[in-house]
Parts: sequence; structure tokens; C-alpha cells
Amino acid sequence: MSRRFDGRVAMVCGAGAVGPGWGNGKAAAVQYARDGAMVAAIDINIESANETVEIIRSEGGTAVAWCCDVTKRDPITQVVAEVLAHFGHIDVLHNNVGLPAMGTMETLDEAEWDHAMNMNLKSVFLTCQAVLPIMVRQGKGAIVNISSLAAIRYTGYPYPAYYASKAAVNHLTASMALEYAKKGIRVNAIMPGMMDTPHIYKAIAGQYASHEEMVEKRNAFCPTGRMGTGWDIAKAAAFLASDEAQYITGQCLAVDGGFSVRA
Repeated sequence: MSRRFDGRVAMVCGAGAVGPGWGNGKAAAVQYARDGAMVAAIDINIESANETVEIIRSEGGTAVAWCCDVTKRDPITQVVAEVLAHFGHIDVLHNNVGLPAMGTMETLDEAEWDHAMNMNLKSVFLTCQAVLPIMVRQGKGAIVNISSLAAIRYTGYPYPAYYASKAAVNHLTASMALEYAKKGIRVNAIMPGMMDTPHIYKAIAGQYASHEEMVEKRNAFCPTGRMGTGWDIAKAAAFLASDEAQYITGQCLAVDGGFSVRA
């Protein structure tokens, strides 16, 4: 039976996970593979990328891991060249790298601001800049950027650099979509809401008295009564990258259980 990404290559940046469980990038890499894609699993932590690759291969899929700091041009240029040489083409670029930088406008220092901007925004700029010429030559391609509901809503956390950088990802997504629409390339973003992924236990748990309190409060804050999972993001990403979404570009899709439309 044909699958929607048969014969295609998905390059997933941030394909590992920062802890046990299913992060957005790890789940997306596996979902692309389950839908038939050959996956280039990119992560700064090669062990984490290899773990994702092993899962894909154990299910009969094809995947190769690469180590790369996607905030730096030279490593990205090299990895993209290696992915292209290995697979012959790149059909999907999935940008999942990002982090919050906790601190108010008064306490966040310049280095933390710059680090968040590099991780959340510059990484998208550099990876897209490296892959877009390939997609232009192919005459087709799909890019999915993982933004955040924090791009359009104040979520209650003290991370101004995260709000600003993710808002910029949304607008960069829209501008790229218009610039490349006639070249057969679609660019969309996903804005996760309250998610239950390894990321929150590492980056956000310090805002609560305990992990249990964090989970309870975040679940209660969601209109659905529970947080989303990495698979909710992965399935939305696979749809946006597929031909089923061939007339969808420039969109920033909230995957948030209704959080963004609640009064």
C-alpha cells in the first residue's frame, strides 16, 4: 500500500528528545517514517538522534542520524550537503529546535536573550536558507516550522525572548510562503499549546513546586482537561508536509486543544 511520503526525504532538525518519552521532534521523525519517508534525523545530541533512528529502523523504516548545531552556518551547510549526497533530494524540512529562556524583562540577561533568539529563530533562518535552493531546483518542497502558541498569546510564563522569537518565526513562515509559493514550495508553522513532552520537565518544571503540580495545573488550564502530546504535533506536521495539504501555505496552525480561542 502506498504511503504519502513514499520515496521522499524528510530532514528533521531536533529529531531527538531532551529526556525520556516522546518530544515533538522525535515523534515527528517517526511519524514521517511511518508514512513512508526516508528520514535525516538531525540533532546536536547524536545519541538522542541515534535513538530516534533505531526506533525508525526497528519498524522497518529508513533513517540516518547527523550531529549538527543548527545555530551555526558552516555545520548546517555541511550536513545539508551530506544529506543531499546520501539521499539525492530533500522534500521536507521540519524545524523543531527551540527553547525558552526563563526570566522577566528585568532579570533576563543579554546572553540568555541571544541564546534563545539563536535557537528559536536563527536556526530556522539558517536551515531554510540552506535547503531552499535545493527545493527550488526540485520545483517542490514543504517546510514545517514548530513555533508556539506563545507567538500569539501570553501564556503566563516569564520568557520574553521566547514570545518574541516565536512571533518572529510565525512572520518568517508567512513571508517565505509568499516568496516561494510560485516555486512549488509550501511553508507552514505549527503552534503547540500546553504539551506534555520531555521538554517541559527540563525547561518549565522550575516554575512549579513539583512535577506533579506542574502537570495538574497545565492539564487544568487546557479546555480539553489535558495537555497534548508529541504525537499531536507530529500528526499535524505530517499532514501539512503532505500532498493532502497541497493548497495550504503560509499558515500558523494552533494545535492546542482550544486554548487559543478561549476567552
